[in-house]
Amino acid sequence: MDDNKAMVIFQPSGRRGEVPKGITIIEASRLLGVDIEALCGEKKVCGKCVVRIEEGHFEKYHMDSAMDHVSPWQEEEDKFINEERREKGFRLGCVAQVQGDILIFVPEESRAGKQVVSKAARDIHIDHNPAVRLYYVEVEKPTFHDPTGDFERICKGLEREYGLANLTIDIQALRALPVALREGNWSVTVSVWMEKEIIRVRPGKHEHAYGIAIDVGTTTVAGYFCDLTTMEVIDTVSLMNPQCKYGEDVMARITYHMTTPDGLQRMSDDIIEGLNDIIGQAIEGTHPPKKKVKKKKGEEGPDEWVEKPEEGKTYLRLTRDDVEDITIGFNTAMHHILLKLNPEFVGLAPFPPVIHHSMDIRARDLGIQTNPSSYIFVLPNEAGFVGADNVGVLIAEEPYKHEETQLIIDIGTNGELVLGNKHKLISSSCATGPALEGAQIAFGMRAAPGAIERIKIDPETREVDYKVIGRDAWRKFSEPKEMRAKGICGSGILDLLAELYRSAIVTKSGVFNKKGLKGHPRFRVNPDTKQSEFVLAWAEESSIDKDIVVTQKDVRQIQLGKGALYAGCKLMMKRMDLEKVDKVKIAGAFGTHVDREEALIMGLFPDCEIHKIESVGNAAGDGCRAALLNVRKRIEADWASRNVEYVELTVEPTFEQDFMEAMQLPHMKDEFPHLEGVVPDHILHQGPKGPKKPE
Repeated sequence: MDDNKAMVIFQPSGRRGEVPKGITIIEASRLLGVDIEALCGEKKVCGKCVVRIEEGHFEKYHMDSAMDHVSPWQEEEDKFINEERREKGFRLGCVAQVQGDILIFVPEESRAGKQVVSKAARDIHIDHNPAVRLYYVEVEKPTFHDPTGDFERICKGLEREYGLANLTIDIQALRALPVALREGNWSVTVSVWMEKEIIRVRPGKHEHAYGIAIDVGTTTVAGYFCDLTTMEVIDTVSLMNPQCKYGEDVMARITYHMTTPDGLQRMSDDIIEGLNDIIGQAIEGTHPPKKKVKKKKGEEGPDEWVEKPEEGKTYLRLTRDDVEDITIGFNTAMHHILLKLNPEFVGLAPFPPVIHHSMDIRARDLGIQTNPSSYIFVLPNEAGFVGADNVGVLIAEEPYKHEETQLIIDIGTNGELVLGNKHKLISSSCATGPALEGAQIAFGMRAAPGAIERIKIDPETREVDYKVIGRDAWRKFSEPKEMRAKGICGSGILDLLAELYRSAIVTKSGVFNKKGLKGHPRFRVNPDTKQSEFVLAWAEESSIDKDIVVTQKDVRQIQLGKGALYAGCKLMMKRMDLEKVDKVKIAGAFGTHVDREEALIMGLFPDCEIHKIESVGNAAGDGCRAALLNVRKRIEADWASRNVEYVELTVEPTFEQDFMEAMQLPHMKDEFPHLEGVVPDHILHQGPKGPKKPE
């Protein structure tokens, strides 16, 4: 590497590259297409560009990052960063200059282009049976003749009115009890968990309790804030998983734990901080927005904020104490890291988890800031690489209740597959890798404004039409400068491979069709890397002043991910002795955006009728929500996790052969009759030398 340059990696966006030493972090972010807030125009007066320099050796990136790899502290930073945050590595991006290799984490509040997380709650049927129920009770005031204790007094009333017997009470609720009883003039509302423990006492009559279902993904975290009484989803909140800086996939994070003395603690602290942020966002959303009061000229002192309620809108004005129940699902590695269970053996054959079963853990024991007596229901794990998130998919989709054979594909950093019906279900996991989410792709990025999310390529002219997040109009209906493209995200990446193949830009084997592209202005060999590349968006259409291209290496990375998924599907179908499936369901944040025709063209899964491919959105999150609102789903989750047979694909005798064949588009040998008429015949049935133009 050039001595005058340093490697800079920005997380959680995953953008990386060499930059000249001596430039500021803000300047480096521009070069690499990362949006960091800089409202004052880098005058060092707004404090919006706060970032964190990560310390340590990052095996995944073969780099050492340290605070002394940036320029020394400047007094302008004292105004915005206190001593505690300074010690943790926080710096102002407009002040700190790059002097060596660094890994930079950009906190949520410093990101200008906020990630678009498509994890909206679907309208699915859930029977109402929450773990936390409210009971209003009036009791007699104590007298000298009846000086019974406050707790025994309300227990007697609850048994008399509702038949609740043998209740216990958490110490925190017990401490609140005497004051609540007297404030309520001997009438209280108690929150009872699982019909056995009192976890909250409030004076007077209350009719609503609240909970949150959280889906912790390797890349994103989504929370569904619900009214436990009405089942209404009040808000859906999300953020990037703050652990992204330790590596985009679970193996990188397990390695980080094994190579860093306090790695597990750091990763666990990060995700707990993230969960508290999610809960904070949900609570904040129940209050009116605030506006800063403008100071008079020369006026000093702290900023003052006032509420600015929207006209006609009512606000619940909840607090963290109002969150009385939590359910949470995640893959096995994320599960172990959050709970500080050693994840090392999950990454070693035969990949056993520390625990399969679900758990009820007091929120305060994990440092989760909600009602102090509330519990967290942790969904059960299936296997080392098929975790509680897959159990969430199962209890949301319920394939074990249907006769039809379903193939459910949950696409994320790790691909999880379920196949079967009410008679038998098997599951497996395949390493799709982060390429399908934009990492390891030259211009790959997370789903944020400016990311290309849809692509169409004209099969005759090979001209590219595309749509970016944050703009409704496609390229062909826009002026070049209006597009402001900066990269390509997951849904665009899936479109891309299918479109490159359908328009004969790449051959069946994924190699650029050099003969067919000869002389085309969008096709070239990069003089620096000597790699073939195809231009998707010209520099004048981008906000990064560079052509956005797809390289031969990018195509290979996408093929690896899609090949792993297809091979997984095929091996499972062989195991179940199936020629075809009745329905394909695509889940995950991708599930909302995948174009089913494009998915079939690229060969993401074996051939089937296009109308039988269904998008089910974030089914893992829906499963967590079902468990929050219906305790029977928690029992069902434990049953499902133990009654689905896990298949380890990599030990199947034909795995390597199936994987190699699945790398081709849509497949080396398998027929795709349902693509007849969708893909031109000379492309669909091309020979090993590539497509020949029909006479």
